[in-house]
Amino acid sequence: MSITLTRLLGGHPVSLGPSAERNELVEAQTSNPVAEQVTSEQAERFVQRFAEAWSGSDVSRFEALWTDDIVLVQPMMPTTVGKAACSEAFTGLFRLIPDLRATVHRWGHTRDGVLIEFTLSGTFGGRPLSWPVVDRILLRDGLVAKRVSYFDTAPLITKMLTRPRGWRQLLASGFRPSFGSVDRDGR
Repeated sequence: MSITLTRLLGGHPVSLGPSAERNELVEAQTSNPVAEQVTSEQAERFVQRFAEAWSGSDVSRFEALWTDDIVLVQPMMPTTVGKAACSEAFTGLFRLIPDLRATVHRWGHTRDGVLIEFTLSGTFGGRPLSWPVVDRILLRDGLVAKRVSYFDTAPLITKMLTRPRGWRQLLASGFRPSFGSVDRDGR
């Protein structure tokens, strides 16, 4: 099995290099017994809905993408389980960075979901803040059953720590970063 990444607009294939043909790592990381076989058309429709949800900070747009038993795994936050807990986490995130938006660059269809490469951007401490992210999303009935987010926390933490104007915003938001490690299974 190989994964072809495709630009969201334009449909141009992007090479993943020689390791893309082996793909054992990606296959191992996307296995989930609760996920289902996903067609490329279903994946594309989901990516469009994902991009639309990230065009604003309305948590209900994200809730519409999630199963009731969703699991969100990401750096800087504890693993979150269930739609209510995930809504609370996103509400805190949008209190911290109210203008947080995502720009999707490319995506790839997997057997049971999609990989999405994007940039998150917003304002923290009165200055622009952005960081690149890749989400591995497992779908069930067209909805997110599990999302594991990958990004380098060091530059983000450095930017946040060097912007004291944002510290009060951090405290008031209710957002509480967690700095434990996350493995590929979200533990």
